[in-house]
Amino acid sequence: MKSNWPSHIRPASRWPRSLWRSALAFTFGAMLSACSLLEVKLESGIEPLPQEQLNMRLFSRDFSQTFFIGVEHAADDIARLAKNDEAASGDISIRSNTLMWKINAEEALSRSIYQSSPVAAMVDTWALTAQMNAFFCDGSGQQLFGEHQGIAIKASEQLQRDFETTVQGFVSKSDFNKHRKFINQYIASQPLPDISFARQTAFQSWLKYNEISEFEAVTTFGTLPEVMSDISDRMAMISEQMPKILGWKAELYALHSNINSEEVQRTLASIADTSAKFQVLMAQSPEMMQSLAVDLRRELTPLLNQLSSVTDDKMAQLSSEREALTIMVKNERLAIEEMIARERIAAAADLEHISQMTVAKVFDELGKLLQDLILYIILFIMVVVFVPLFLGIWLGKRMQQRSDSAAPQ
Repeated sequence: MKSNWPSHIRPASRWPRSLWRSALAFTFGAMLSACSLLEVKLESGIEPLPQEQLNMRLFSRDFSQTFFIGVEHAADDIARLAKNDEAASGDISIRSNTLMWKINAEEALSRSIYQSSPVAAMVDTWALTAQMNAFFCDGSGQQLFGEHQGIAIKASEQLQRDFETTVQGFVSKSDFNKHRKFINQYIASQPLPDISFARQTAFQSWLKYNEISEFEAVTTFGTLPEVMSDISDRMAMISEQMPKILGWKAELYALHSNINSEEVQRTLASIADTSAKFQVLMAQSPEMMQSLAVDLRRELTPLLNQLSSVTDDKMAQLSSEREALTIMVKNERLAIEEMIARERIAAAADLEHISQMTVAKVFDELGKLLQDLILYIILFIMVVVFVPLFLGIWLGKRMQQRSDSAAPQ
């Protein structure tokens, strides 16, 4: 079929088809860009800890085992050497100090190194190791272990060097020098007063030293997996350290209760030996031993009465000490249960807060997505409906003009 269009305007019949292809390509691209908005990422709404702070927490807590082993080995060596000394009073005093060192030092480290903020834990642990070193070297604890003081000094110096080496692995050289300058100033102004290791956290002083506001000190506790990992580490530390600390406290309590098990064993052995000799002698001369038994009964009755009275007092004292030990163990158990309950409540509160923020974040993103999607739908309708309409009107007018101009006058 032959076309009625003039030959000079016939190629124009391909314009609508090419424009349609362009419009479809534009629409397809717009739909692809709109589909990219469907990638909704469900985030917790909590900012994760920086990698530097995660490394800080990891390596600091690895140091805790080094600290525990170093303190326990040094204290056990001092106690063993003191036990071999001739002075019994000095032996008890030094052994008592070694037990208090293990108990108080490890409890202080557990409080400092298992803080929620990795920066606070790092600063406070470094301050504790430096304070302990200064306490045994030239502080108020320089005479606690007598002639064996050098063992405690050597162990404390080594622990401080080990932790400083650990810190150098995750901070820059300039930051390390700045931290060490603060630690030197802090231990000079805040020395340990006694073997109880009573101290305050060094983090507040570190914030003032660096002119950091308390509101800017801790910006996040990490994501939910990081928080749960922190709680798991604390529970593992409690389950590992608490039995040892309770045992040391019981040993310390028994050491000061005037009960000497070795002396009791020697006395019982002597009584058994004497009883055996009496039996042999009685078998050889019954009459003499009968008279001797009467005399011994008369002479030993006051002594036995006195011994019975003393034994009753000791048994009563032992009973009261056993009750006190039972109360102490019960209090420690209750303290552990309260701490676990507090951690569980805190974790539940964090989970509820995180879930609320997650829901709010999701609805916020969905609102933005719907707004963008409506915008793209409007654009799509404009492209699909109005562009071809206006294009057809324009082409029709153009062709009409050309037809009019080409018509014979």
